Parts: sequence; structure tokens; C-alpha cells
Amino acid sequence: MIEEKFHEVEAEIARSMERRTRVPKDEPVRLIAVTKNHDVAAMREAIDAGAVDIGENRIQEARDKYERLERKATWHLIGHLQTNKARQAVKYFDLIHSVDSEHLARAIDREAGKLGKVQDILVQVNLAREESKSGVFREDLRALLDLTDVLPNLRLCGLMCIAPNYDDVEKCRPLFHEMYEIYQKVKEFPFQTANIKYLSMGMSHDYPIAVEEGANMVRVGTAIFGPRQY
Repeated sequence: MIEEKFHEVEAEIARSMERRTRVPKDEPVRLIAVTKNHDVAAMREAIDAGAVDIGENRIQEARDKYERLERKATWHLIGHLQTNKARQAVKYFDLIHSVDSEHLARAIDREAGKLGKVQDILVQVNLAREESKSGVFREDLRALLDLTDVLPNLRLCGLMCIAPNYDDVEKCRPLFHEMYEIYQKVKEFPFQTANIKYLSMGMSHDYPIAVEEGANMVRVGTAIFGPRQY
């Protein structure tokens, strides 16, 4: 079942790429299989079906699974990260999507330095200014990008955002459209070390629209694994 659903999502991504009008149709999209609240057996099934990117929201859950997975995968931290968990995040995750403050960026940089690691990160943008979500506001984005660019143990790789959970999913489109425009502008900034290549936006309910509007990384859980197992 997971294998079938995984390939259905891949097919929908391909159809969404064909519907693009202002974004290159051939720019590849990385599918992150979000395994929050799903067991290791489900993760193995997804990886065996072709998943190479795994997304987790919580450090402790990811740590427990990491030790038992027995499969190779690229690990993405997509949930909010507290600064006191930075050490563990750097230990287990290849890409941290949710850097949203100077304090957190410095904490990740410090812990990565202790491990001799350059940590790949995305900066999370709260474009809709939702109080319930993390992320830097648009007007504060440049300052955080400039900081992450010069911290020696961070590699800035792009941006992440989460759209509001509208009943009418089409309401997400203007936000994704605007986020892609921001991403394109950020790619032109004169960074020293950053390699801006990822725009992470879109989840199970809205990823087709996100892909149409320019996402090249989507975070899909329920559409692959079914409802979360609490």
C-alpha cells in the first residue's frame, strides 16, 4: 500500500510539473516522505519503494528510528527546532528546514563546529504571518540570510514555508506564487558561501499547487502513509 501511494504522489508531482506556466517544467522536485508518527517498518517500505529523503518533526522520535532503520536515507528535520536540541539535530539530520532566528542559527553553527560538520540549512519564512507557525517574517528575512551565510559551520541552501491549512486549497496559490518570487530574488543576493537551490513548500493537501508554483522540494506524509499513528 505504501509503495502504491508513494508512486501515486510521484505521478502527481510529474503532472503538476507539466502544468507549470512560469517555472521550468523540467526542474526536478525532491519528494520528502514525512514519517512522523509512523513506525520503522513503514519507513523501510517507503525507502524500498524508492524514497531517498525522510522527513521527521521531532528529535527524539527521529533518534529512536535512526538507530533501527537499517536503510540509507537523507534525513530532513522539518519541524520547529528548539535551541537546546541543536546538538542532536546536527548529529542526525542532513538538512534542517526550520531555521527561523539568529539565536537558533548560532546554536546550530556552534554544535556543528563541535562535530567538525558543515550543516545544511533552510531558513523558514512565515509569509502568512500565522501566530501558530514558526518562521521569520519577510521584512526580517535578509538579515537572517546574511547571518547564516557568514557563520562558518552552516551552509544556507534555500527557503522553506508552510501555507495556512485552507479548506479551499486554491487559496494557497498566491502565497506559493509570492514565495517563489522571494526565492528567485534571494538567489541573486551576493552571498559568500550560500548555495540557494531549494524551495521547500507543499504538504499532502497542497503539494500539487506548490509544485505548479515553483517548489522543488515537497514534504508529504499522509498521502503516502495514511493518517498518523498516535
